[in-house]
Amino acid sequence: MKELDVVLDRYARASVQGLTGEGRATLAAFLELPDPVLAGYLLHGEIPEDPQYVRLVGAILSANA
Repeated sequence: MKELDVVLDRYARASVQGLTGEGRATLAAFLELPDPVLAGYLLHGEIPEDPQYVRLVGAILSANA
């Protein structure tokens, strides 16, 4: 999904270098979610149940503000 690619690319360029091992593991697991779920979180304002994903979604959206 092109919109997800754009949002995630901006985050990756801005933040991935500074992620810790745990942050990288959380991001890797997050990226394994199906595109419709990612779109819900990143494009449609749905809130993940997992607190780590809540923080990650906030960081991704902040990188795209």
